[in-house]
Amino acid sequence: MLSGERKEGGSPRFGKLHLPVGLWINSPRKQLAKLGRRWPSAVSVKSSSSDTGSRSSEPLPPPPPHVELRRVGAVKAAGGASGSRAKRISQLFRGSGTTGSGGAGAPGTPGAAQRWASEKKLPELAAGVAPEPPLAARATAPPGVLKIFGAGLASGANYKSVLATARSTARELVAEALERYGLAGSPGSGPGESSCVDAFALCDALGRPAAGTIGSGEWRAEHLRVLGDSERPLLVQELWRARPGWARRFELRGREEARRLEQEAFGAADGDGTGAPSWRPQKNRSRAASGGAALASPGPGSGSGPSAGSGGKERSENLSLRRSVSELSLQGRRRRQQERRQQALSMAPGAADAQIGPVDPGDFDQLTQCLIQAPSNRPYFLLLQGYQDAQDFVVYVMTREQHVFGRGGNSSARGGSPAPYVDTFLNAPDILPRHCTVRAGPEPPAMVRPSRGAPVTHNGCLLLRETELHPGDLLGLGEHFLFMYKDPRAGGAGPARPPWLPARPGATPPGPGWAFSCRLCGRGLQERGEALAAYLDGREPVLRFRPREEEALLGEIVRAAAAGAGDLPPLGPATLLALCVQHSARELELGHLPRLLGRLARLIKEAVWEKIKEIGDRQPENHPEGVPEVPLTPEAVSVELRPLMLWMANTTELLSFVQEKVLEMEKEADQEDPQLCNDLELCDEAMALLDEVIMCTFQQSVYYLTKTLYSTLPALLDSNPFTAGAELPGPGAELGAMPPGLRPTLGVFQAALELTSQCELHPDLVSQTFGYLFFFSNASLLNSLMERGQGRPFYQWSRAVQIRTNLDLVLDWLQGAGLGDIATEFFRKLSIAVNLLCVPRTSLLKASWSSLRTDHPTLTPAQLHHLLSHYQLGPGRGPPPAWDPPPAERDAVDTGDIFESFSSHPPLILPLGSSRLSLTGPVTDDALHRELRRLRRLLWDLEQQELPANHRHGPPVATPP
Repeated sequence: MLSGERKEGGSPRFGKLHLPVGLWINSPRKQLAKLGRRWPSAVSVKSSSSDTGSRSSEPLPPPPPHVELRRVGAVKAAGGASGSRAKRISQLFRGSGTTGSGGAGAPGTPGAAQRWASEKKLPELAAGVAPEPPLAARATAPPGVLKIFGAGLASGANYKSVLATARSTARELVAEALERYGLAGSPGSGPGESSCVDAFALCDALGRPAAGTIGSGEWRAEHLRVLGDSERPLLVQELWRARPGWARRFELRGREEARRLEQEAFGAADGDGTGAPSWRPQKNRSRAASGGAALASPGPGSGSGPSAGSGGKERSENLSLRRSVSELSLQGRRRRQQERRQQALSMAPGAADAQIGPVDPGDFDQLTQCLIQAPSNRPYFLLLQGYQDAQDFVVYVMTREQHVFGRGGNSSARGGSPAPYVDTFLNAPDILPRHCTVRAGPEPPAMVRPSRGAPVTHNGCLLLRETELHPGDLLGLGEHFLFMYKDPRAGGAGPARPPWLPARPGATPPGPGWAFSCRLCGRGLQERGEALAAYLDGREPVLRFRPREEEALLGEIVRAAAAGAGDLPPLGPATLLALCVQHSARELELGHLPRLLGRLARLIKEAVWEKIKEIGDRQPENHPEGVPEVPLTPEAVSVELRPLMLWMANTTELLSFVQEKVLEMEKEADQEDPQLCNDLELCDEAMALLDEVIMCTFQQSVYYLTKTLYSTLPALLDSNPFTAGAELPGPGAELGAMPPGLRPTLGVFQAALELTSQCELHPDLVSQTFGYLFFFSNASLLNSLMERGQGRPFYQWSRAVQIRTNLDLVLDWLQGAGLGDIATEFFRKLSIAVNLLCVPRTSLLKASWSSLRTDHPTLTPAQLHHLLSHYQLGPGRGPPPAWDPPPAERDAVDTGDIFESFSSHPPLILPLGSSRLSLTGPVTDDALHRELRRLRRLLWDLEQQELPANHRHGPPVATPP
């Protein structure tokens, strides 16, 4: 923000005024011509957050200092989400794994399509198996980068990255990895190379993070398999994925060590009775082993195998054994079917006396299937309308706390990733692969959340956001399926009257928002008109609009705020814009909020930029030759900065409110939604624009305030507070009672304090604004003090007492204004320098260099030596030898700078705590209520313009009581 520039032997310059600050650069008009749509960087602010930094590729003077983003309240951890917002969002939505990283892959459990196919008959299952893609098609897949872990082969190296394709074999990758580790030359370099490669093997390791070390990178391998030299690791990684909670990586080990570890792993697994892992090679596997066709004859490449005669005998024995097992299973099945038939007949009326005749067995099976008893300890869904009666069930039980409805599918089209996990498969054409999610924990209520773009209704109303689901509610999925949610655990705790039943005659409407919902169907015109009039004139903090009216509504709010029309409260524009954000977050579809935030941020940025250009035109940086520059007065600067200060206050509160809504969107959104990351990126871009607006308005505000202070500060060093007949004012005195030399400087501070109070600027920004003003005043006065002592006699006890008195009067006045702590902190160095000059001459002559350094620690050796060497002891008297610095500090005295740097200012910290906007309870401010009514009627007029002329009518008027 500040980068001072100083000539040799002189003070830093400020344009033509020699102002010692690098805060100010070219005028906004010149910046616009130079940087196009970029922001003016009158104060260079450097952000430590990746999402608030400048995106300009052209370096702008001065070099930006440091800016941090800090929450005022309790910092919410989003996903642990750490300090900054961009880091929290990037950690929370990072992909589960990258190609070749050896990280956790997709779940290794059977996919949704396989689980559904397992419930079909065997011919359907066999027909539904997709053929394996040919190897030539796999070979055309793009290459990937595999991480091969060295397992201690080289010190300081955890893994080496190797480029692999679908044709790359394990032996080739071993050779490349050895070359990367520096243990071998390039492949094929000589006869010794083959033996070196033969000594190592590539291992496929499965494991998980060590207990209690999640996130620390520690690895605990539990399964190890040695890859054959001709196996292709990239295909192995793609086709065989680890289960959830597990991870795969490739390790380079000595071949003997790898074989030993593999045998130990298999032996331990067999000893536990769990058997070898599912991916262990099985050389004798065949279709006949699982009940399929007979064993095929050995292939032409096999070196051994049983003869044809022995193979036929073995096949006949296997088939005989299978037939005996099948007969036993069928006998038990027939016995169970007979028991179910008897139970069904016993439940029929008059079954005891009726004569049972020959009945079709299929009728008994259908009858037993109809005798369904709902679960008593789990929530379930009762099907009211389905798509195919032959395949749909009547009851769908929730077996997990989270239940997913969807169509399922073989795999996703993106990268061949597995299909999303689905609990209930619905085969209607308008059902998405992942259509809807229901969460029912131990405590009510349950929550239902539709997936993006999925048609879902809740009690007859279109469902766009997550909402509560109570027993007895109707849940519609697509155009065909309709379910009723039931939870036996509630024990009748649900509503006595289902919410989807029509309202009773004469029932009280649920609120002013009912006028825009389907609950108006069947109501009279007078009743609808009264409800609409109550909404248009109501004081509830609600502003409803359709997406097509969003642009006109936002533009009208920003235009009115920029023009200063009406008598809105200071935070009125932010309140109206927050109502728009709240309506989008609650009522509209998920993808609408990021688009609204982007449009809103761009409108505010353009309005602020136009205001900065207007101020720059009235306060040009360079004046024509011969025309003296008129210094700004506190009254003039207050009028100029009021629009910018209002935008700073409103944007700060709006940014805090937007951040809260984005965090809520992250929690409510489906984490498997492919569009979620894109939405969060759009929200981050919008919030980065709001960050820029806050920093830009802060820069321009302190620029004009310090420019006004520059012409008033020298009086603190030159004026004499002990004028004839004047009495020094006490603490808390009025500005008019202060000495004339101090009134201009204190007038600037008072104008800034009144301006921040009138605009209701955030307290953190108020303290930072005055902290910057005090920092500038301290540095400017200290540099002037150092510069004046070089030419004429200035460092005298009498002059120091006057400066000390002026400084004490300023600090006392600031203490009475509530700024004493901040002023004391930033004026500390100037106070210590003046205190040194106020020491009586006799006491100063007795002091040594070491004692003076101890008593004045904030002064640098160069500054202390400068003050002592130019101190006026009397005619012909020079500094005593005791004031000479020791040899250890001589270099610091000779090379040190006596002037204070303007680049060491405190960083700008944006307050991102909870918003101070009040959106609960009725609107009490009359001016804000009038503006809210105007915007509602504007939306009504926009809606009427879309209707035919003969259908239009003015807004209804409420009937007086």
